Amino acid sequence: MIFRQLFDSVSGTYSYLLASRAGGEALILDPVLEKADRYCQLLRELDLRLVKAVDTHLHADHVTGLGELRDRTQCITIMGEQSKADVVSMRVSDGDKVMIEGLSLDVMYTPGHTDDSYSYLMGDRVFTGDTLLIRGTGRTDFQNGSSRAQYESIFNRLLKLPDETMVFPAHDYKGDTVSTIGEERRYNPRLQVRSVDEYIELMANLKLPNPKMMDVAVPANMHVGLHQEELAKQGLALSARDAINSLGRPDILLVDLREASERAKHGTISGALHAPYPGISESLKPGGMLREVAAATGRRVVFFCAFGERSAMAVTAAKNAGLANTAHIEGGIDAWRKVGGPVVQG
Repeated sequence: MIFRQLFDSVSGTYSYLLASRAGGEALILDPVLEKADRYCQLLRELDLRLVKAVDTHLHADHVTGLGELRDRTQCITIMGEQSKADVVSMRVSDGDKVMIEGLSLDVMYTPGHTDDSYSYLMGDRVFTGDTLLIRGTGRTDFQNGSSRAQYESIFNRLLKLPDETMVFPAHDYKGDTVSTIGEERRYNPRLQVRSVDEYIELMANLKLPNPKMMDVAVPANMHVGLHQEELAKQGLALSARDAINSLGRPDILLVDLREASERAKHGTISGALHAPYPGISESLKPGGMLREVAAATGRRVVFFCAFGERSAMAVTAAKNAGLANTAHIEGGIDAWRKVGGPVVQG
């Protein structure tokens, strides 16, 4: 496995690059905007293709690299379903899995630092975001934070993992790079409390200043979505209602870009072709499935995904590949469901 821990000294942020092999797919956790050049250089050096970028929560101390990496690599951006970020490609919830070639991360909802905080468990290690830090815990005094929720997340979720599980947090300010669950249970001063009420009192008396970047970072991080209105202006988008009205038309081919797990969880649209987004480039090449189907049938390819992000990128990719007769459903299946579009479950 390829595993790289990368550090931004300005914000004290750790980002993590994961891949199962050289030449394969990669995933990055908690990227920082100012480090995007470094990430892309490392991807080139290790011959990796970035397919997913994940934020463990909405950060207040740095601007996320999600949007920049999406624009540079066309990767899928991922956050928890509670996130207030305007559009991310895929939203996950507790018990889901985030998968790339050869690797799988178990999604754990661990609120407290914020109400959209998640941890990601991968075999012998857990990426805890700001929920559990090395000899500390994330503050709980803004962004719908809750000391009670954080106590539950730490004591009833994270500390139930095996003692030898390595802990990789999103931040450190003292130079520590890794710990273990067992170490934190024994030596983390904030975890030596006897009750949830004692923990709440401890957290209430920290009296920390707001992060220096908070007024810039939070608004910026809430707006990482692609500007889908640009495609609408070019006539390359259908509203969810227009898409519903086009159901069954012989000149339209609906193409579902979501992963199998998303389709199983949220349902499908009858008659849609399934072509997962990570394979879109191959599918649009000469001889590729989508290109051949479009050429053979003369139908207009209408992409859709969860929220419209991947489908917007697919329209651009199709245009660049010389396939002009495409469009996408604005807001994805989320918008489709909200206006009563029929969905097939199971």
